[in-house]
Amino acid sequence: MTSISTATTAPARLLSLDFFRGATVAAMILVNNPGDWGNIYTPLEHAEWNGCTPTDLIFPFFLFIVGVSIAYAMGSKKTNPATHRKTILKALKRALILFGLGLFLSLFPKVFTDPIGAFQHVRIPGVLQRIAVVFFISSIIFLKNSEKNIFRILIALLAVYWALMTFVPVPGVGYANLEKETNLGAWIDRGILTEAHLWKSAKTWDPEGIFSTIPAIATGLSGILVGVYLKRKDVDAASKIAWLFTTGCAAVVLGLLWDLQFPINKSLWTSSFVLYTGGLATVILALSYWIIDVHQYNRFTKPFVVYGVNAITVFFLSGLIPRILGMIHVKNSTGTEITLQAWLYSGFSSYFSPINASLAWAVTFILFWLIILWAMYNKKIIIKV
Repeated sequence: MTSISTATTAPARLLSLDFFRGATVAAMILVNNPGDWGNIYTPLEHAEWNGCTPTDLIFPFFLFIVGVSIAYAMGSKKTNPATHRKTILKALKRALILFGLGLFLSLFPKVFTDPIGAFQHVRIPGVLQRIAVVFFISSIIFLKNSEKNIFRILIALLAVYWALMTFVPVPGVGYANLEKETNLGAWIDRGILTEAHLWKSAKTWDPEGIFSTIPAIATGLSGILVGVYLKRKDVDAASKIAWLFTTGCAAVVLGLLWDLQFPINKSLWTSSFVLYTGGLATVILALSYWIIDVHQYNRFTKPFVVYGVNAITVFFLSGLIPRILGMIHVKNSTGTEITLQAWLYSGFSSYFSPINASLAWAVTFILFWLIILWAMYNKKIIIKV
């Protein structure tokens, strides 16, 4: 965490964007923190492989929001090339911090008990790491290119990724394919990172791997294009909303059509997945903008806004706390030693069915952070990363 600013000194914010960001982060925490991973409602799980559940929408929505935020935060700096170097260095610093926070979550707590072993087997890719890379590369593309060129780059990334994944034979396999362990992306990740540094649940592939970050950058660029359009002063609000709805729906349709040949797949971050999720994100942001910023119906937004203005902070800490709870051991009523998290969760499992207890734990976790974030918001504390 690099600095703390107050809302009174911060520039004007797009309230609907904070709302959308907060809702996305709250949903991310919900699906990442069930009480029991063996008991989860289907919509709160990722698709097994091809397909898209509500949970699969969360991460691309966040990367889309990152892109919109870049357009708003760096828009004034883009017009002055003399400031580009300073802006890029600042973006690099922020990206390195985000990447470092992600690595810390992968290392914790083993780094304190077995440092050598922790680094030998640390998972290098991850959610914060991907956010860092997408943020940095998207920032450079935004600063150095026109809106038309950004669109061309977006299309090129999707087309090149599709061509490489579906036509290039995979070494050692002999043919192009989209299976978990034998696709080109998995082969590249294993070759560069080695199995020791990939997702522990698979070891042979990673849902946030190197190769699939290429189309993830396209997701960030789609957010940039939407952000640039929302900032235009020569277009009235009604026209903006109509255009965003039309474009978003068109992207969804194109994504579904491309799904017939290049399946929608979150783990591979396929080009069809980029279009489908980017289209939905555009429609949701347009609807939020119409309701919240245009018509000023915003009384319901504060719980989400308090999440949105400290999004990275709460995401990082919500990933850290469960690890700490798992390190602390207490004795239950029978005298058996269990983790503090298991002891706390036993109170939920005593009153609810297994699947509802798991959900109740996740919801309670969200409400716990809401109280903290609400207090921070009222004190105008925004921790910037």
